[in-house]
Amino acid sequence: MSGQSALSPLDLAALLCSRVCHDLISPVGAIVNGLEVLDEKDSDEETKTFALDLIRKSARTASARLQFCRIAFGAAGSAGAQVDTGDAQTMARGFIEDDKTKLTWNLERLLLPKNKVKLLLNMLVIATQTIPRGGIITVDPIGSGDTISFKVTTTGTNFRVPPTLPPLLAGTNEAPVDAQGIQAHYTGLLARSCELKVDMALDGESVVVTAQ
Repeated sequence: MSGQSALSPLDLAALLCSRVCHDLISPVGAIVNGLEVLDEKDSDEETKTFALDLIRKSARTASARLQFCRIAFGAAGSAGAQVDTGDAQTMARGFIEDDKTKLTWNLERLLLPKNKVKLLLNMLVIATQTIPRGGIITVDPIGSGDTISFKVTTTGTNFRVPPTLPPLLAGTNEAPVDAQGIQAHYTGLLARSCELKVDMALDGESVVVTAQ
């Protein structure tokens, strides 16, 4: 029995919750640290200014990650709900972009079924794992209309295809799914719910993740 089929619904929920907590613990912890500095009576004005800047930046980061996770992992409305890809783009930029990583979005603005948008957002998170030192992530459409699917291309220093990801995406992994593999596992589940298959492969100087 593969690791995919052996993962129970309770384990899936627990691992996804751990994934969300992992994304939030760093900015929330920074907010707490900044508040502790402000509470110190002997802090000078320069230190307090630094602490306030840290709190503002961390609060924006936490908010962006929460909004992204709400769509990427949450229910995102009732059954049959649709999501605006323009909103998805905004959330993706807030979650992914920083000093090292930039996002190029070549999808037109349209409404898509929520699971298809969730699939795209999770493909983007998977794509970040192929450029550990940052780079450019490009989103392109495959097809159009109701049958549209996606191609995500990454370029960057030390680009790579982590060997554990393709089998997790395809649902052919033999090892049990753990906290590090849950993202790829969930992405594969979303793809199959949309009657699509996710592939990841090297393409010259890039890594390409496709759902079709």
